[in-house]
Amino acid sequence: MANYPVIKLRPGKDQSLERFHPWVFSGAIASMPKGIEEGDLVSVVAADGRHIGVGHYQIGSITVRMLEFGGEDTEIGSEFYARRLADALRLRQALGLDREDNNMYRLVHGEGDFLPGLVVDVYGHTAVIQAHSPGMHFARMTIADELTKLPGMPVANVFYKSETTLPYKAGLDPVDQYIIGHYDGSVATENGLQFNIDWLKGQKTGFFVDQRDNRALLGQYAHGRRVLNMFCYTGGFSVYALRGGAVSVDSVDSSAKAIALTEANVALNFGDDCSNHRAYAQDAFKFLDAMEDGAYDLIILDPPAFAKHRGAVANALRGYQRLNARAMAKAAPGTIMFTFSCSQAVSREQFRLAVFSAAAQTGRRVRILHQLTQPADHPVNIYHPEGEYLKGLLLYIE
Repeated sequence: MANYPVIKLRPGKDQSLERFHPWVFSGAIASMPKGIEEGDLVSVVAADGRHIGVGHYQIGSITVRMLEFGGEDTEIGSEFYARRLADALRLRQALGLDREDNNMYRLVHGEGDFLPGLVVDVYGHTAVIQAHSPGMHFARMTIADELTKLPGMPVANVFYKSETTLPYKAGLDPVDQYIIGHYDGSVATENGLQFNIDWLKGQKTGFFVDQRDNRALLGQYAHGRRVLNMFCYTGGFSVYALRGGAVSVDSVDSSAKAIALTEANVALNFGDDCSNHRAYAQDAFKFLDAMEDGAYDLIILDPPAFAKHRGAVANALRGYQRLNARAMAKAAPGTIMFTFSCSQAVSREQFRLAVFSAAAQTGRRVRILHQLTQPADHPVNIYHPEGEYLKGLLLYIE
């Protein structure tokens, strides 16, 4: 039985934990011993002394991220991580994600896989680990080792990428680097399409695997359409649109590096002389203002998070309304529009209201064809609704 430092809760503050919510907030804590450091494993007990579970401690509003609930302390070590990783892999295998025409997917999605603070994305023979808590940072070598031991898992290389995701005040100074293996190629396959994955310098773990299902849906609507992919980043939607038979695809991003990645991914799948694809390194709002009315009849709006915290939600909603209104106003009659928010702080209802307000502002007739979300390898723990962060609408604009 493990013997971890004990954090005691205030009376009544155990209720959310009794419902298996995995976060303990600082205001819920009655007492804790001196000397606990960032990333330490701790036992959490109720005001009456009942043992609730074990988690990682960190300084901040979320003080403990629960790893295990139960009456006795669980030893959190290699066996624990091996079990949780095996459970996560079993789900992905059940989803049919690791196959000849698809070798990129999310293996661990934080709280959704009962490993709060941890993200693991798989790209062929390379797994990319991202820690969002000091505890997972300190466990990185154990996790990496267990990843390479998973039966049926082809991972030989593990890249650690947490320079931008760990709390700055923790003073951990993480370094993005290979912690097992080495570079042996960065091309991975999604639904039969190939992509260059930039886990060294790219955003997130190198690719937005959370849009896989929505990219596939776009491919079903692309035939014969003139496509505009705003905030294209690596050009995932553009590549699917081209395979789907789009007449033309224009990709727009303010980052010249993103445009270079998009062009490389188009060339990887369709050759260097893909005449129906054009890419523009321009500001999205300026591009929308300058484009001709009716130039496109399939539009993708997938901007970066407009709200990183709740205090920014009001401004974010105004930004979503402004962006969607400009696109709707210029859209050709009969346009299909995919519009997204990846801001966790913005609820599904708030985003839908912002898009509604944009439609009302333009006076266009708009119908919702699909309500979109993250794919099944980004599961939402039913006790942790905050894990549902990606929301989208597929619209038909007359």
